[in-house]
Formats: sequence, structure tokens, C-alpha cells
Amino acid sequence: MAFKQIAEIAGSAMSAQTVRMNTIASNLANAGTSGTEQNAYQARKPVFASVFNGVGARVQVVDVIGSQDPLERKYEPGNPLADDQGMVFYSNVNPVEEMADMMAASRAYSTNVEVLVRINGMQQQVLKMGEGA
Repeated sequence: MAFKQIAEIAGSAMSAQTVRMNTIASNLANAGTSGTEQNAYQARKPVFASVFNGVGARVQVVDVIGSQDPLERKYEPGNPLADDQGMVFYSNVNPVEEMADMMAASRAYSTNVEVLVRINGMQQQVLKMGEGA
């Protein structure tokens, strides 16, 4: 496998992890927000797929989907967002789960940065060997 292909794979993985971290940041920003049943914030998750291109595979974000977990409901009859039964709906974001996902995404991103750093070092060594010949 050529250096370029390895760099493309690592780069696509970094792009995917960036989408993942941005989605998590959006989820965390909307944790605890309220709304009606129709417009309360739903946690989102990116969906990844492998795209095979001969020698290797790349990671691609194919969609960002809303969570199917139920919204949190609270009885708050005085709230202007309350429905006819006095219920207000809050986002279904779990901040603890999101922080754990953020740490995993950050580690995955860092790992791919390290791959690119090492590939760059290998390319430099190959060039130096060529100079000595």
C-alpha cells in the first residue's frame, strides 16, 4: 500500500471523527433544552460506512440520524411550552454518554493524526535514502 493511500485512509477517518465530535458538541449544547413534543431537540448520531476503492477503504459519513430514545417529559403546567396536559418535553441527550463518546472520538482522531505524522517521517527517511544513493 502506498503512502498516499494510507494518508487518504487516515484523512477520511479524521474527517469522520470531526463530524462525530461536532455532532456530540451540538448534542451537549442542546442537553436540557425544552420544547414541545414535535420540536424538542433529539440527540443525533452520525452513521459511517466503509467505501472500498481497490487497495484500501475510506470512511464516509452517510447520514446523521436522530435518536429514537424517548424525550424526557416533565409536568410543568405553567411553562409556555406545556401541552394541553401540562407536559413539557426535554431533549433526550445523555451528557455522560456524550462525554464518553467525545473522548473516544478524540482518541480516534489523535490516532489518525499520529498515523499521518509517522507516514510523513517514513517519507522523509525514504527521501534521505535516495539522496545517499
